[in-house]
Amino acid sequence: MPAPLPVEQRFGEFVVVRRHGPVAELVLDRPKAMNAVSTEMARSLAAACAALAGDRGVRVTVLTSTHARAFCVGADLKERNSFSDAELVRQRPAARAAYTGVLELPMPTVAAVHGYALGGGYELALACDLIVADRTAVVGLPEVSVGVIPGGGGTQLLPRRVGAARAAELIFTARRVEAAEAGALGLVDHVVDAGTDRDEALALAARIAANSPVGLRAAKRALRLGQGLDLRAGLEVEDAAWRSVAFSGDRAEGVAAFNEKRAARWPGE
Repeated sequence: MPAPLPVEQRFGEFVVVRRHGPVAELVLDRPKAMNAVSTEMARSLAAACAALAGDRGVRVTVLTSTHARAFCVGADLKERNSFSDAELVRQRPAARAAYTGVLELPMPTVAAVHGYALGGGYELALACDLIVADRTAVVGLPEVSVGVIPGGGGTQLLPRRVGAARAAELIFTARRVEAAEAGALGLVDHVVDAGTDRDEALALAARIAANSPVGLRAAKRALRLGQGLDLRAGLEVEDAAWRSVAFSGDRAEGVAAFNEKRAARWPGE
């Protein structure tokens, strides 16, 4: 079994993981470029996600960023502009691995968004289970305005969040959506006071992390695998997830703690 992550670990120059007990903070740390995702940053993000996925002590991951005015402005277009066609093709797996790394984290994930979260930046937030945005947040998928399409999961994740027609309108118009409207449309889940997105996301993560880590991972697995299936198939997915936890140490401890009217001490297995 891999060793638990330290209290703080840097992955390359632009990504940091910090531990807050059972909550991990995955930090985008390229403030000079408004956290634009370069090839190096993408590789570091994928490596950090692999390490997080292997740490059973992490119950919730919160995705945050260091720039005061931007969560993440998406792909590094200056770098992209320097690529030949062949170099762009070679870079694509690294970019995909970054977005997939966040999407496939086995524990619940919360994005803390402020300022600009555009293109790939918003796609990183979409890859999380929940999005907390402060009132400065501006989100959108403007890729068609520069001749491409959302390529970090946006065409698949946005319709699952807001429906096919709403997603089509947002992607086809490339428009940017400010926090209040984003909350009303379901583009984000919680809108909080300016400058509090990180604190509120960490507080939400702490509430989630108080629950069974085995149960949390199984519930996320059922939610994700069941998306898009018909009801009967989805219920089979749910049943498989239930069977994976029904005889766990966490289930035994949870029932005992309930009956004894005390806080659970989760074994995490």
